[in-house]
Amino acid sequence: MGINELKEYLRIDDDASDTLIQALQISAEEYLLNAGVAKDYSKMLYGLAVKMLVTSWFENRETGGKKDLSSLSLQSIIIQLR
Repeated sequence: MGINELKEYLRIDDDASDTLIQALQISAEEYLLNAGVAKDYSKMLYGLAVKMLVTSWFENRETGGKKDLSSLSLQSIIIQLR
């Protein structure tokens, strides 16, 4: 998945956050790997899980953050990908 696809999903037009978005993508892939999910962008659910994680972390950067309402959906996707 490229940076442009993530930026489109996040609805970001400028390049100011590219480094952060790329770091969040790598972190999302590592998170999924640690959850027992192999990196496989040929699976649409894998790409969606990465997008969901990147979006959640990008939008909730403050300490404490808001409760992520999509966590149940993400956990369901992880279970299906395993």
